[in-house]
Amino acid sequence: MDVMIIGAGIMGTTFATLAKELAPELNITILERLESAGEGNSWVFNNAGTGHEANCELNYTPVDEEVISVEKALKIHAQFNVAKQFWAHLIKKGAITDPKTFINRTKHCTIVSESSIDELRLRFNEMSAHHFFESMRFSEDFDEIKSWIPYLMEGRPRHEKMAATVIETGTDVNFGALTQQMAKHASQDLGVKIEYGTHVKRVHKSPAGSWLVETERHGAPVRYKADVLFVGAGGGAFPILKKSHLPFAKRFTGFPVGGRFLQAPISAEQADQYRAKTYGKAKVGAPPMSVPHLDLRVADGQHYLLFGPFASFKPILEKGRGFIDYLRAMRLHDIPGLLNVTLEHFPLVKYLVSETFKGEKSMFEELESFAPGLSKKFDWKPVHAGQRVQIIKDGDLQMGTEILVSKDKTYGTLLGASPGASVSPEVMLRCLEQLLPAIFAKEHARKAKKEIFPEDDLDTLATNPDRYREIRDAVNKQLGII
Repeated sequence: MDVMIIGAGIMGTTFATLAKELAPELNITILERLESAGEGNSWVFNNAGTGHEANCELNYTPVDEEVISVEKALKIHAQFNVAKQFWAHLIKKGAITDPKTFINRTKHCTIVSESSIDELRLRFNEMSAHHFFESMRFSEDFDEIKSWIPYLMEGRPRHEKMAATVIETGTDVNFGALTQQMAKHASQDLGVKIEYGTHVKRVHKSPAGSWLVETERHGAPVRYKADVLFVGAGGGAFPILKKSHLPFAKRFTGFPVGGRFLQAPISAEQADQYRAKTYGKAKVGAPPMSVPHLDLRVADGQHYLLFGPFASFKPILEKGRGFIDYLRAMRLHDIPGLLNVTLEHFPLVKYLVSETFKGEKSMFEELESFAPGLSKKFDWKPVHAGQRVQIIKDGDLQMGTEILVSKDKTYGTLLGASPGASVSPEVMLRCLEQLLPAIFAKEHARKAKKEIFPEDDLDTLATNPDRYREIRDAVNKQLGII
């Protein structure tokens, strides 16, 4: 069977690697618009690099009339622990030699001002009662919080009321480095063919039932044929879906959101003083991806601090592509959905437009407000992050991700953003189960799956504390993040 994958980012590369591990007989080709794997949203500074497991992100635990919901947080935490099993498997088999090239232990903290202390305490009480978050600590004591996150506290007056939580076993993940190493392993060891510099222009079904993929490769037209097509191209998945003429394509369109960060290189000694990712509370009307946070990042052995994000409204699908591409991806039936989102979420649209025109002075003022004195301590500069495209489904804005599989199980795609890369192995496993169910009927695939994922059942991880701790501790040891 010939399987074609569009996109060599974290999703497409994970899909290819996992599919080949489970079914070596598949002929898999990846088509990538850029010149190497992981250069898009997976690249290290195109995302925050947080190993999202709901340790510190308030938007994963919404509060409604003093009732907190933790279901989303529990699911994301379980998904991330399935993801770590896959990465530990790659380490164990030698596909990745040093886990520190892509994953490093980093505290995950949440800090709030006086008006949100009760909300954070409610979150702590609810979450720390579950074994996923049993190591979480809460404090309103200035000195204790300063011991966790000194860079955020050094310039603050001691009388300022605030609260914070901390989990010591969070992670910073360089998804670009992970993607590149996976792509190398898939190509050299598993026989996956990767065609770089290949821009997909059109996909359509042949009379015989195969997918025909029309591309442009280094200026020349090239056509590919596949029995099964998976599109993991980030925002680029939307126009390809439209061109597929599948019945459900009309239900979806994309709402693009960009972002910027302030970035500062720091020394290893300075990194030891602040080895954390600290999340605050989003402004009213701001999208979830705009929650302010100060992150320690590790890239190629160099340490950085990253503060942001500063959202922006850019009508483009992917970084490096233009407005014309976005217009070409639009259809007349998309316009009512976009207008509906604009009207229903006008504060969000207004916020994004205002953020788009925010200058460096305002960015530094926000950093100074979040961490007083820090703007003058390091050499900060603005950097552009990746481009996210949120789902508009049936006219409503969605903030999650969605797997779509055609009725004949020959076309699959992933739409949406958060929590994205952090849960990619678990999401791609579910996508494979839906798109290529026949491979799981084979003994080899079942045995390989059990070897890769000792426990992939989210409910078991959530309801069996001993099993969860057994898996978590073994995997963390393999990844060097004990």
